[in-house]
Amino acid sequence: MNRKILMSILVMVCCILTQKVNAQDSLIIRKMYEANGQHFQDPRAARFLFMDKEGKVALGIGGYVKGTMSVDMDGISDNLDFVTYDIPAPMKTDMRNQFQMDASTSRIFLKLVGADTQIGDFTVYLESDFRGKNGHQYDLRLRQAYIQFGGWKIGRARTTFADAASSPPTIDFEGPSGSVSTKNTMIQYSHQFGKHWSTAIAIEAPSASYTTDKNLSESIKQRVPDIPSYIQYAWDGGKSHIRWSNLFRFLSYRNLVEGKNKIAFCLATQLSGMITFSPHWKLYYQGAYGKGYADYLNDLGGAGFDLIPDGDTGNLKAPTALGLVGGIQYNIHKNLFLSASYSQCRLYDIDSMVGSTYRYGQYVAANVFYEPIDNCMVGFEYLYGNRHNMDGTSGNAHRINAMIQYHF
Repeated sequence: MNRKILMSILVMVCCILTQKVNAQDSLIIRKMYEANGQHFQDPRAARFLFMDKEGKVALGIGGYVKGTMSVDMDGISDNLDFVTYDIPAPMKTDMRNQFQMDASTSRIFLKLVGADTQIGDFTVYLESDFRGKNGHQYDLRLRQAYIQFGGWKIGRARTTFADAASSPPTIDFEGPSGSVSTKNTMIQYSHQFGKHWSTAIAIEAPSASYTTDKNLSESIKQRVPDIPSYIQYAWDGGKSHIRWSNLFRFLSYRNLVEGKNKIAFCLATQLSGMITFSPHWKLYYQGAYGKGYADYLNDLGGAGFDLIPDGDTGNLKAPTALGLVGGIQYNIHKNLFLSASYSQCRLYDIDSMVGSTYRYGQYVAANVFYEPIDNCMVGFEYLYGNRHNMDGTSGNAHRINAMIQYHF
């Protein structure tokens, strides 16, 4: 009798322990396959999953292989990506066509998910592609590397000022000219309020690009981090959302006339979102406006427009920049969809710059994507862009893209 009771107790204990392990495993696996706020070009959830012997940590390995082919016609964007800033203005008659093939945007990632009694659930993420530093093809390049726990994210990731899910789909790696998509090293804190509201704030390593006069001013090391934040309302199970983002910057430079280091205060704001009207229709939108944030915009990153000369006083000023993106997607079938998008990036307050300085660029994309088998996608895309300068000169470019991509 005692033996039967003892055996019953052991069976009950084993069942309870198994349920706890299964529940923990389910939580870890669910965290592994979370994909909130993803950009269209981000990798899908990991195909390969490994668990440790205690069932407390899981390692996922995934990514995709992406091959593209492009043909430039009637004007050329001298770049693997379709960057309207790089379109010659005026147009060059001796260089109007170009054929390119590329696989450097293929990606691979490692995602470690676990649970700890002290810090709770945690995620460690590492992602790379093969674009290499300074655009060298097929050199490994770090894209993201961060640790996430208890609402905190520490490491390199897409800036808190960006809204990745509101970017329309493109084959083109760069994407719309007026989109915010830069990546920074950061310490971010985010919080979810119920089912609909969320917010985040961060301090991020500043990366600034200036135009200076070597006799009057010069750039120096930045001393204050960028401070982006957002508040978001989501509905329809996260299929639709609207987000308001803000960015504060304190850009340091040296005035050589006065022999002093100075700081320019800069502020930008963005309204963005995605609306799913039905199983067939989806709308994307972004609108960013402000001073001293040009380095955050696709078209202007690294172009020297965060600060520019303010006369011959040695002071630098932050020009105003506008970034607009709008896109629509129509799902014909679960494996087939069409999309079209328009974007504009524009600079204001740059009258002191030379006539050949960029004033604005426009970007138009129309594409179709088809998934013939699971995890394999093919796509075709038409791109049109133009660049307009301060002196009224302009240039146009047309590109046809084709793509095959396999997620693993």
